Amino acid sequence: MLKRFSLTLLIILGITVNACSDEQNPTVKPDVNPSDQEFYFSAEGGTKALTVETNIPLELKESTDKWCVTTEDPSETESTLKFTITATVNTAVDSRWTNITLLGTDFVSDIKITQAGAEQSTEDDEDTDIVEVDASPIIKKLGLGWNMGNQLDAHSNGVSNETIWGNAKTTQEAFNKIAEAGIHSVRIPVTWLGHIGQAPDYTIEESWLNRVTEVVGYAENAGLNAIVNIHHDGADSHYWLDIKGAATDEAINTQVKNQLSAIWTQIAEKFKDKGDFLIFESMNEIHDGEWGWGDNRTDGGKQYATLNEWNQVFVDAVRATGGNNTDRYLGVPGYCTNPELTIEHFELPDDLVEDRLLVAVHYYDPYEYTLNDKYSEWGHTGDPSKKESYGDEAHLRDVFNNLRTKFTDNGIPVYLGEVGNVHRSTDRAEAFRKYYLEYMCKAAKTYGMAPFFWDNGATGAGKECSGIINHSTGEYINNGKEIVDVMVKAITTEDDNYTLQTVYDNAPQ
Repeated sequence: MLKRFSLTLLIILGITVNACSDEQNPTVKPDVNPSDQEFYFSAEGGTKALTVETNIPLELKESTDKWCVTTEDPSETESTLKFTITATVNTAVDSRWTNITLLGTDFVSDIKITQAGAEQSTEDDEDTDIVEVDASPIIKKLGLGWNMGNQLDAHSNGVSNETIWGNAKTTQEAFNKIAEAGIHSVRIPVTWLGHIGQAPDYTIEESWLNRVTEVVGYAENAGLNAIVNIHHDGADSHYWLDIKGAATDEAINTQVKNQLSAIWTQIAEKFKDKGDFLIFESMNEIHDGEWGWGDNRTDGGKQYATLNEWNQVFVDAVRATGGNNTDRYLGVPGYCTNPELTIEHFELPDDLVEDRLLVAVHYYDPYEYTLNDKYSEWGHTGDPSKKESYGDEAHLRDVFNNLRTKFTDNGIPVYLGEVGNVHRSTDRAEAFRKYYLEYMCKAAKTYGMAPFFWDNGATGAGKECSGIINHSTGEYINNGKEIVDVMVKAITTEDDNYTLQTVYDNAPQ
């Protein structure tokens, strides 16, 4: 259903309406600012207010899902639109979501409405119908992964530097201890900013490429799989991997693709003789600065299509170098590595060989809990006043199942390149943190995916304190051993009596 706003608003905004005139109306650049792009409701439902500041006439396309109803409210200002969003009670276990859409001339913007599933007691047999996927060989090989974050990806003033964000240089000793802890794979994020020469060759500084090679050698010596990528060069479209600019200017897009091809050709040449323990990942969290809620929602799919082009450039450049790169596994991400946007808009690149491409997504839901420490509890036993209104077990299973249906069931392996949960300062909050990580890792294994924990080396507790292992010595940070052990258990245990259901049943009380 479309809700249309009155002619009065058109006049207030200075837009002339004259049915007898052949003159075209003046073009007005849309300036539309909704109070929020996403709303969350508990299973009990309720109402929430949406306010939209606009300089153009808009129509509201309501959701076709009957559980979500939007009504227009009176407004004292003609250029301010007000609505009430109402969600009915959700009696199902699984969470649900829908969109309402703001429409105007040359303007489209979706607003996402998410509602949590109904809570269940621990006696409920919630997971018995889930059959564990027989994961692909590469996913079994990757097993439990760990991110060496804020290390080779750290940067300042446009130049990447291994120690600039507080971590000491990594060592062979650290990688040896990581392997001894039961971790199978290490993702080595690399930012190349400040080490790239001018066009057309874009030559990578030899000392920086050699340091990356040395660190990859640490992983090889320790018997670990390794993933190397291009990391913050595309951060928020601020640097040369400018998705926002490339989507609107073909000259920018051509320049980016030329540079991307040159960079990956050099990286691939450097490692062409390395064995299949090494995987290349094209890019990391590419978005326009709005984390999936920016112009990508209103540009008719231009940013999504541009990223798909970039992934194809990456695959072509690596394969062209030959050697072991001819059939090396390659990781390709969707937009912002967001699971939902990847499912909807990702296109698998064409490849010269079959079954050697992996889809990369990240999972931090709900991020206000996992990353920002706004909430201290999670899951069906958590205190509703201390946890986010969405993102519990049913939501996690729904996301993982959708990834399985879209990719894994069609022979396309998926890995969770980043997952995590920050350290907490109380025993109860830590108990929920360990439960979240165990449930998430066990679910990843159940649905046939490999998770990589994000470790930025940060000590302490609270927002962004994700450190569990010292990157230089390999010693544990805080209660890092407990965290590693619970994830290793979830990924490696083959006992038929250890299931997603039993993890659920043992949630903190």
